[in-house]
Amino acid sequence: MIIEALIAFTFVAALVTFVLPDRLAGRGAFALSLVPVLGSLYMWSQFDASGNALLQGGQTAFETVIPWLQVAGYEISWYVGVDGISLPLVVLTTVLTSLAIVSAWTPIQHRQSQFFGLMLFMEANLLGVFTALDFFLWFIFWEAVLVPMYFLIGVWGGPRRKYAAIKFFVYTNAASLIMFIGFMALVLGLGDSTSSFALPEIAQALRAGELGSFYGLDASTLQLVAFAAMFFGFAVKVPVVPVHTWLPDAHVEAPTPVSVMLAGVLLKMGTYALLRFNFTMLPEVAVEYAPLIAAIAVISVIYGAMLALAQQDLKRIVAYSSVSSMGYVILGLVAYTAYGVGGATFQMVAHGLISGLMFMSVGVIYNTTHTRMVGDMSGMADRMPVTTGILIAGAFGYMGLPLMAGFAAEFFIFAGAFQSTVIAGNGLALFTAAAMFGIVIVAGYLLFAMQRTLFGPFRLDTDYEVGPAPLHDTLPLAVLLVCIIALGVAPEIFFNMITDAVDPVIGGVLQ
Repeated sequence: MIIEALIAFTFVAALVTFVLPDRLAGRGAFALSLVPVLGSLYMWSQFDASGNALLQGGQTAFETVIPWLQVAGYEISWYVGVDGISLPLVVLTTVLTSLAIVSAWTPIQHRQSQFFGLMLFMEANLLGVFTALDFFLWFIFWEAVLVPMYFLIGVWGGPRRKYAAIKFFVYTNAASLIMFIGFMALVLGLGDSTSSFALPEIAQALRAGELGSFYGLDASTLQLVAFAAMFFGFAVKVPVVPVHTWLPDAHVEAPTPVSVMLAGVLLKMGTYALLRFNFTMLPEVAVEYAPLIAAIAVISVIYGAMLALAQQDLKRIVAYSSVSSMGYVILGLVAYTAYGVGGATFQMVAHGLISGLMFMSVGVIYNTTHTRMVGDMSGMADRMPVTTGILIAGAFGYMGLPLMAGFAAEFFIFAGAFQSTVIAGNGLALFTAAAMFGIVIVAGYLLFAMQRTLFGPFRLDTDYEVGPAPLHDTLPLAVLLVCIIALGVAPEIFFNMITDAVDPVIGGVLQ
């Protein structure tokens, strides 16, 4: 019952934070957020992958099934559990939420209790997304995440916060509706083969070829339509080109701690769902359309990197680079190899840590200088040496420097993609080779931005002192950097448990 305890405690913690006085809300929220961190680390320490077989009739770890409702002959249950794919994301969510809360102590100076309460409310729903194994339960958590994010951007954001919040909500909510229709068509097409919304049961029925016709569509057409609807819905959340346009606006207008959660965890909802639904339930369609999916991934990598190269706002640079990094995740998924899919899952965690570090570093600089524009400042290394050092280390992680989490993730993805035979004639290797040029572009825009802002003579048009950041702003950066290096030096911390869960997903796909 530890999953239930974690989710329930985080909801209660959010309510407690809502009623705390503003002067206590930040510290109180951080103290409360440490309990989910400890809980997720306990789950990690006790995790047993032996029954970790979502597609083999096994039992996921810490699993609970409690019947809830009967709707139109289908049973809806409180059904939660974790496997090697979801547990790393649960740990990422709890750790990043705690650090984001600390990073908000300086910039959030009004309505603190509501802000920190919404952060914890969002964490509770994110834990639900990564642990729910019943579709309806999962969908409730999936949609509930939108609510705190909408208010966090719309109330505490920048000058165009209302526009950015509405755009974020409309894009992601419309995408969810299309995804919902696609998934329900699959469930109804299964007919008597399933009597519940349990994801393992539905996945196994689809893999067993029990899908029938529905609404005049034969099984193969229904599979294709449902795959396209779900892929579109999740692709908006990832996001991939061309449905990425909500992301830069949301990032630029959101306060820094919210950007940390948006890039670090919320984008992973899309890639996690793609793996759980599209690539697990309908592998034949994914393989048939692998060239198209790989092309979308490569375009996202290159186009996102080119857009980042053209930006002057440090936050926009990191935001567009996220579009590029998520393209690598799609490339790993479509490879359908242990290294490819495992590397994609590892990249979700690595990117969550690295993007969190980059956004926090930009936020620390902004808190001190009140600008994020590359052309407005130079020589920050002399005034903020610790922040500068951590920012440079994070940028090297983004570039895929060895012994850092980003390198390990990209190595696994590229190795898996080069081994893949989903496209005839090793075609995926050609797509991968093209995507690898994205690394060169990433290095270009990050080195350009750092050289302009961090080095050279100090220049900033301001009448106040610019100096080192407070300790509570620097500590979260240090913790993230330690995590990034730890995963780079010892990727087996997560990778072994990930591959145990990935093996059933890729099993038999190409036979």
